[in-house]
Amino acid sequence: MISDKVRVRIAPSPSGNLHIGTARTALFNYLFAKKTGGEYVLRIEDTDLDRSSEAYKQNIFDSLKALGLNWDEGPDVGGQYGPYKQSERFDIYPKFAQMLIDKGYAYECFCSNEDLDKEHEEANAKKIPYKYSRKCLNLTKEERDALKAKGIVPSIRFKVDSKELVFHDLVKGELKFDTSLIGDFAIMKSNGTPTYNFAVVVDDMLMKITHVIRGEDHISNTPKQILIYEALGAEVPQFGHLGMILAPDRSKLSKRHGATAVSDFIKQGYLTDALLNFVAMLGWAPSDGVEIKNVDEIAADFRIGELSSSNSIFEYEKLNWMNGQYIKKMDISRLTDLALPFLDCYDTSKYSREKLEHIIEVTREPITLLKDLVYDTQYFFEKPVYEEDSKEILKSDLSKTVLEKFKKDVLEYDFDNLEDVHNKLADLRAYFKENHGFKPKETMWAVRCKITGRTRGADMAAILNILGKEEVIERLSAV
Repeated sequence: MISDKVRVRIAPSPSGNLHIGTARTALFNYLFAKKTGGEYVLRIEDTDLDRSSEAYKQNIFDSLKALGLNWDEGPDVGGQYGPYKQSERFDIYPKFAQMLIDKGYAYECFCSNEDLDKEHEEANAKKIPYKYSRKCLNLTKEERDALKAKGIVPSIRFKVDSKELVFHDLVKGELKFDTSLIGDFAIMKSNGTPTYNFAVVVDDMLMKITHVIRGEDHISNTPKQILIYEALGAEVPQFGHLGMILAPDRSKLSKRHGATAVSDFIKQGYLTDALLNFVAMLGWAPSDGVEIKNVDEIAADFRIGELSSSNSIFEYEKLNWMNGQYIKKMDISRLTDLALPFLDCYDTSKYSREKLEHIIEVTREPITLLKDLVYDTQYFFEKPVYEEDSKEILKSDLSKTVLEKFKKDVLEYDFDNLEDVHNKLADLRAYFKENHGFKPKETMWAVRCKITGRTRGADMAAILNILGKEEVIERLSAV
């Protein structure tokens, strides 16, 4: 019997790093469980042993945890319905397959791959959809025993009767399928491993999963799974199928469009809070229209019946904007912790923690990705690299005049007092405006270009305050 408490699951296959689409499915399951006071289960579907790897499993764990989508039950935390890796459940599936054979819902199939390929070719030649011919359905016991005596190991097929199958999808509403179009499908391979559609039903049934929320690419699997539930005498969970995530050109989202794995987004400097927030908006909309929300706020507002059944467009530009908003608003201590790994190309030990936080504080305003800090903070850690526009500005007589005075005045700056530095720079701008007619920005361009090698960047007073008197004088003296 299905649990009276909401139980949902995320069941990724460890055949690749966690895809952003799978992360969205995980998020919506997590939000539904959180909203309803239910339980959220992680199950690893690694029956395809050739494609599965421990590295991918670890990436799934790490990526989900980085997003904060921690599970109540799973391979690493246990639970009363384990094991939570399909590869550790291989002794379970044959029992249920035999049960279906005994009840007349399944049968042994001795067809070779060559036999099945031939049937496929014949269907293609006739331009009709392929369905298994059922040539093994009515084999007698003697015929089956004779084939086994030859060393032929059978697969097991589910017998599909013709009927109209109707179910209510939580996202798409009422869906109907003509099961006569399905054909008898395999539930156990001849090598003893279960097929996806069989394993997932047995696992969901035994783990008492009440709601299956997943991508619409699984819709074609749903009628097969419902038929197996019914044959096993099990209660059918409620299904909800999400629209797909497409690239901006409306093709399938792939690496040619940009990052697609959660771990790749994190490596590029996307904040997990921003990534989670953005993904939540792919197929769901907040009731108050405010898009910047933390996961608790999203969960409180989450309504599964209002998920969009349409495909969603993954707009990298919007994600970048949202990430920038999170960077601007994040607590500076936490942001510094996240930023420092991106600055490991520099010797950050030359600054105190307080100054490192100040560096991040004054450079974070324009950036959209943490990796942008490598460029934006360079002049704090290394001698300035003079860009072409800065070189041109520094060649001018105006700049030479400004820097000649600045070099003398700077000896009187109190570099440890940010307000003093700010006021003295204001005095410098006023002096050149009143006595030479220089525009304030022209005066500051000269100073900025000499100290940083650039025409734009962080607040100039903050830069001088952070660099300190000795370093500033050394840069002013450099040829």
